[in-house]
Amino acid sequence: MNKRHTLTRRSFLTTTIASMATISLVPRHVLGGPGHSPPSEILTRAVIGTGGMGMGHVNSINTECKLLAVCDVDSKHLETALKAGGKDVKGYHDFREVLARKDIDIVHVPTPPHWHAIISIAAAKAGKDIWCEKPMSRTIGEGEAVVAAVRKYQRIFRLNTWFRFKDGFYGLGTTVQPVKKAVSNGLLGWPLKVTLSGETGFNWKFEWVGRTDLKEQPVPPELDYDLWLGPAPVKPYHPHRVHGTFRGYWDYDGGGLGDMGQHYLDPVQYILGKDNESPIEVEADCPKQDSDAVGTFRRIRLVYKDGCEIILDGENKDKQAAFIEGPKGKITKGFKSNIPDLEKKLAGLSDPPPQQTNFVEAVRKREKFALNEVNGHHSCTLVNLAKTAMQTGRVLRFDPKTHRFIGDADANRYIHQPMRGKWRLS
Repeated sequence: MNKRHTLTRRSFLTTTIASMATISLVPRHVLGGPGHSPPSEILTRAVIGTGGMGMGHVNSINTECKLLAVCDVDSKHLETALKAGGKDVKGYHDFREVLARKDIDIVHVPTPPHWHAIISIAAAKAGKDIWCEKPMSRTIGEGEAVVAAVRKYQRIFRLNTWFRFKDGFYGLGTTVQPVKKAVSNGLLGWPLKVTLSGETGFNWKFEWVGRTDLKEQPVPPELDYDLWLGPAPVKPYHPHRVHGTFRGYWDYDGGGLGDMGQHYLDPVQYILGKDNESPIEVEADCPKQDSDAVGTFRRIRLVYKDGCEIILDGENKDKQAAFIEGPKGKITKGFKSNIPDLEKKLAGLSDPPPQQTNFVEAVRKREKFALNEVNGHHSCTLVNLAKTAMQTGRVLRFDPKTHRFIGDADANRYIHQPMRGKWRLS
């Protein structure tokens, strides 16, 4: 393990930060706390994790709020973020130093997923609102802990996927709203089957598989590898294990499922009206998985109590699959349908209920965001159910009330995975 590498600039910043004040801003906590923010207030933010996706948060995500701090365990990443952030931005090595600042309102968490829950919970405790990357959590248990913390500390939480409320939904060729309207008004019948594959416009990105031939290499001086690992087990350093390729390892993410799963499955959950429900069964057809490196899958099937099912077709095997189909009709890639005059019929129907899709407004008004910790936990559970089915290699029965596998102690081990050293969810 390498010794902590410290930047000269960072050393200066962290030793003098206590004597520095941001005099141009009036943060929310000074003005009376939640619900007491005047319209002229400038909200402030920090970004923890400034790698590839993290730089998107630095440069172009939630820029209505004033960026005050960036944090990364890689000094090169941190330097890049400091250069991009501007003169008011301070740099940190440890996220806990960021959370200790009283003048930061919102914390962005674009770290690898094994850090999402720990940092989100710590941010909630520190009185910060949270903008978290997907997947929301690495395990079902971590997701439960985030929900509990956000509720306890009365924070506003959002996930950084947005297809349930805006933008074209991949190969569907439209936003999800007309599909939601068709489903809600019974135009397709019930139960419904959704297929996510290359044939329906969704790529499972199997390039994110891990490697089983990694040989230990020296840790680069700019990286605090021990802090990068954090709660994850100690594994010999190799560059493929960190940064842009970390998704290929179960300790940190779940391959293409982790990368794209919540982007794809959260809108499906919304369309089906399952925001407060989980499947009762999951089955994965896949090669035997390595205990460390994530592999591929051929087909994963998630089934709800009412018979609705979601198929993840990794092989693009079903060439005739519709995106969504029921006993009365179907909608296929490009928003094509076998229902005559579907668009005309939809025009005469009521729209889905409105959602709060402006995060800054949600923070100011203390309103739940459209994709929040509760429905986000349910859609992330779909991802984590699929991952567990891959890792166990068998059909799993799941209790949607207790969020535990039925009669399967081995599968339940994946719900609360051990955390290393001092790292805990509470």
